[in-house]
Amino acid sequence: MPSTNTFSSYGSVTKAFHWLTALLIFTAFPLGYFANELAQAIYDPNVPTTEDDISRAARLFSLHKTVGVAVFFVALARILWALTQTKPGLLNADNKPEAFAAETVHWLLYGSLVLVPLTGWIHHAAAEGFAPILWPFGQNLPLVPKSEHLAEFTASLHWLFVWTLGGSLVLHIAGAVKHHVIDKDSTLRRMLPGSTQSPEPPAQHHSATPAFAALVVWGAVLIGGWGIGAFSHHSRAHTDTAELAEVQSEWQVQEGTLGITISQLGSPVTGSFADWTAAIAFDDPAEPGLAGSANVTISIPSLSLGTVSGQAMGADFFDSAQFPTAQFTADLFKTETGYEARGPLTIRDKSVDVVLPFTLDLQEDTATVSGKLELNRMDFDVGTSQPTEDSLGFTVIVLVDLIATRGE
Repeated sequence: MPSTNTFSSYGSVTKAFHWLTALLIFTAFPLGYFANELAQAIYDPNVPTTEDDISRAARLFSLHKTVGVAVFFVALARILWALTQTKPGLLNADNKPEAFAAETVHWLLYGSLVLVPLTGWIHHAAAEGFAPILWPFGQNLPLVPKSEHLAEFTASLHWLFVWTLGGSLVLHIAGAVKHHVIDKDSTLRRMLPGSTQSPEPPAQHHSATPAFAALVVWGAVLIGGWGIGAFSHHSRAHTDTAELAEVQSEWQVQEGTLGITISQLGSPVTGSFADWTAAIAFDDPAEPGLAGSANVTISIPSLSLGTVSGQAMGADFFDSAQFPTAQFTADLFKTETGYEARGPLTIRDKSVDVVLPFTLDLQEDTATVSGKLELNRMDFDVGTSQPTEDSLGFTVIVLVDLIATRGE
């Protein structure tokens, strides 16, 4: 069997690409479906989950993403190969409407085979944590920042394009079966492995109209997706929580970040609290000793923690419905080597005395502060259903960076 195409038949390379693509697609679809079903339960804060549930979902997602990346590269190689080859003619070219539909579906398939894995890959690169790709590359992509909004947008695109790919596949398979069973021609047989004698297709001319029709379909899919709210489907429900009231403070925080880093399945996941207040009294003493106080209130529902933001609000974790705020009431000390904030940190219904070392750059009435604190989530009964570090590490790193100015 020749390796290249002719006007009447497909070569062995094209056939290999076709059936390899089919194998990868029909592997990726069930992996993604079952992983998503598990994830729905994991992300639902009202559904208790175990380490086995999370590990199983992560394994399925990792396999799904890994196969998806393979689909992307195989699709690119298949398209490049097709550009160098003679395109076998349609055996039903005389039936203009049917030929037009067949070519439109082929364009949809080729485009979707690139768009589906590409949007999934960008979503993975933009999101924080959970289920790494198993290829030795691709955890991050050039020009793709870690962004929750970008991750949500590309997740919506991926979902829409998956449905487009699925519909195209159904039409493609239905067409092949129709040719084989009803028309009884060689359309399906000439794509089967091995050498198959095929009749000479009728003379025909290929235009750009089916490609344009495929673009119209993709545009309709995007418009329809926007119409049904697909691009807001992945937004976190807790983004509409009430903001904390402002507090009176000797020092006013002008800008600052209160971030955390956890370890999930061995990979760091970073996030931050969008809403927190600090009432700070501070007067730098000449000698080591008490320098002031700080009363920090943190809105738990304002936490953005990548793909696990919703899960973190659940009853087994922060339980934001019952404990919407965390509190750190500290005395500020100047030490021989720097500064420390010492006092009880209350998360959920647990209070633990902690010491937060921080650096201070004081320029007249402007203070720049940076501090780092390591906590053990089990001290606060966070994630007790995961009593080992197999899926969720014990250590939580808290990072504080702020600039404050002294009020009059």
